[in-house]
Amino acid sequence: MTQRVSALSIIDAIVEDLRRRIHAGDLAQGTALTEAELAGTYDVARPTAKAAIERLVADSLLERGVHKTARVKTLGAESVRDIYFARAFLESEVVRRLAKTAAVPQAALSANAEIEARLSQPATAIIDPDMEFHTALVDAMGNQRTSAMYRSLLGEVRLCMTRVQSLELLDSAQIAREHATILERIAAGDPEGAAGALDGHLAHARELLAAELEGNAGQRS
Repeated sequence: MTQRVSALSIIDAIVEDLRRRIHAGDLAQGTALTEAELAGTYDVARPTAKAAIERLVADSLLERGVHKTARVKTLGAESVRDIYFARAFLESEVVRRLAKTAAVPQAALSANAEIEARLSQPATAIIDPDMEFHTALVDAMGNQRTSAMYRSLLGEVRLCMTRVQSLELLDSAQIAREHATILERIAAGDPEGAAGALDGHLAHARELLAAELEGNAGQRS
């Protein structure tokens, strides 16, 4: 039993380190990660490296075809639009339901306050509180399955947000203002206003990032 717990914690540690490196951009999109390479890097057995890779594939941070090497997920314009569509589909309904009872989550207020406190810092400094803001909205529903569904998207959502902020496509102060508008519409008991503010907020980031990726693709072709 002790050996099993130890093995799982080693896998967890490798997964967390790789997740951090992917989000930070230390492992660029398309970078190949082999079991042999990871086993050597982290001084672990091949099955442990394989398990870490499988976890990150399941989290959509790595991608691979049948019998192919896993690679860091590459975001294209269509992938970005698909990710944001899934977010909007879920989050819009969440804020509608919260607004019906004017239930403003304290955790979302705190997260947005943290964004405002970091406005003088680099754009990437708001990634964590931004993720906390949106997660707090979903968790405020108090439905475990809804929260689990949202968390299944978080790996890709964070990749998008990291790219948006690394490229400084959105002003951090504008993000905070858009968040505040969403919360104001919830507090006012305005379901459609809250959903509209949320949809506009996500659409803004979606189209800026998609346009940037399409532009880069055009330059490469």
